[in-house]
Amino acid sequence: MFLSLRDEVADALEGALSSLEYPTDDLGLEEPPEDVPSVLASSVAFRLASEAGAAPPQVAAEIADEIDVDALRYVGELQTQGPYLNFLPSDAYLSDTLAEATASDYGALTDRDTSVVVEHTSANPTGPVHVGRARNPIIGDAVATLLDYAGYDVDRHYYVNDAGRQMAVFTWAYETFDESDLEDDPERDRIEYDLVRYYRKGNAFLENGPEAEVAEAEAEIESIMQGLEAGNEETYERVSEVVDQVLSGMQECLERLPAEFDEFVKETRFMRNGDTDDLVGRLKELDEAVYEEDAWQLDLEEHGIDKKMVFLRSDDTTLYTTRDLAHHEWKFDNYDRAVTVLGEDHKLQATQLRQTLDLLGNDVDQLENVIFSWVNLPGGLGMSTREGTGVDLDDLLDEAIDRARQEVEDRLDDRIRDDDLDEEDIERIAHQVGIGAVRYDIVSKQPTKAITFEWDQALDFEAQSAPYVQYVHARCCGILEEAGLDADTDLVDQDIELEALEADLLETEAEQDLLETIATFPAVVDEAADDLEPHQIATYTRTFADRFNAFYRECPVLADDVDPDVRDARLALVAASKHTVANALTILGVDAPRSM
Repeated sequence: MFLSLRDEVADALEGALSSLEYPTDDLGLEEPPEDVPSVLASSVAFRLASEAGAAPPQVAAEIADEIDVDALRYVGELQTQGPYLNFLPSDAYLSDTLAEATASDYGALTDRDTSVVVEHTSANPTGPVHVGRARNPIIGDAVATLLDYAGYDVDRHYYVNDAGRQMAVFTWAYETFDESDLEDDPERDRIEYDLVRYYRKGNAFLENGPEAEVAEAEAEIESIMQGLEAGNEETYERVSEVVDQVLSGMQECLERLPAEFDEFVKETRFMRNGDTDDLVGRLKELDEAVYEEDAWQLDLEEHGIDKKMVFLRSDDTTLYTTRDLAHHEWKFDNYDRAVTVLGEDHKLQATQLRQTLDLLGNDVDQLENVIFSWVNLPGGLGMSTREGTGVDLDDLLDEAIDRARQEVEDRLDDRIRDDDLDEEDIERIAHQVGIGAVRYDIVSKQPTKAITFEWDQALDFEAQSAPYVQYVHARCCGILEEAGLDADTDLVDQDIELEALEADLLETEAEQDLLETIATFPAVVDEAADDLEPHQIATYTRTFADRFNAFYRECPVLADDVDPDVRDARLALVAASKHTVANALTILGVDAPRSM
């Protein structure tokens, strides 16, 4: 309803300003201070004061006089407070919110008829996914789900680097060494943990092996790279045998988050179909193209980029960025928008790529990047796959589940364990809470800020963490089920007659604060999607959880002395809360437990 109210207020303000012959380009709509009872405010009088030749409070009063509040459905009262116009909600606003939010898809916006490809994670298939890169799939998956909720047609892509030197080294090592040549056993019984040992062995050999044998190995590695560049099918199949196996294991890890993909797009695709060769020809024709230091490069200094971009080596092999240019042009041909989630170490490459796409005549407004910083663990552990050091994402998730399981068991007394939750329930909750805690803690921070993951904060059931928000959902389910209602079914399909409910049955401040917070959820989705910032949803869930807990403390729902009509209105409010928090957590990729 907040979106409808905002549109209604915008139309009313535009009409008032037009009638007063004031410009309507900036309506000054903003969130009011907490101590103001309105749901929307306008500071437009500040902007117009000099033009009107009057003090801002006088201008605000003049504008207010031009607005017929009685003609508005969702505005019950308009107050001026100094230079501000404050719009208070009507009973219809609250009643319509109560009815609309009891639908299980509440918060999902209407179809925008716009396709978006979200590329994220895209870690090189050289071994297990490491914690340092965990922010990419978590943020990327949340961005994709957020855009889906906001009405976009979203595809999730993983761009597979299967053509660089790393994969040529991996392929050579896999074909050269036997199990007996490897010093260590796999750290886990999964294929990428097995095969990464060959990659590590190969790199160690190239650094420290006999000079003649290293030279022979380098020649074979170069041959693999040349074979890929030439589109040789046999070479492609050799490399794919390694890539596909490692990637399948990485997928199993990512599915634990979960982070799933609609398509794995290999960079060799654009080498094999001729797109990269065509692109190189076009790049050479650009005024910025120079041949220096035995390589073709683009000199982008005139465009504010002081580092040249190499796009073709002297041996006629392309680079990752060259192939990524072809990849992005393919995106532009097939999607209306292209969103890429990247680590901060790719900033320069992303800037070069965008500028080059522009020089090639592409509409770069289609391209948007979400840049993230690193996730650190206390102690600053390294994250090198090649060195074989660091903390794997699997390890972090295992630890999260173990800690969550212990936390749940510590909170259960014997009666609850025996009567309400069995071991299977405890294990389910441990997975939901543990993995949810990791995801929530990571996605709730602004992506550009480096973060250090702290267990005590992530798994704190009392603080504003994932368990704190998840508990709201569990409480909602418990109340609805105790009332004999299906927590997952829209109330309109059950025994509650929504059309008979009036918002004035919800009289307390706690009830109205909660309902007004629920009303803003679709607008939060809309704004977060526009900004590509899923952490805005996490911020919303913390406020929402605070408001629900205040309602839970102060407003009994099923007590014997509660009036039946008030009981039904409060049940509807609980159902609306359940759907709101469930969908907000879904956007963040966090499970919403039915019990905790």
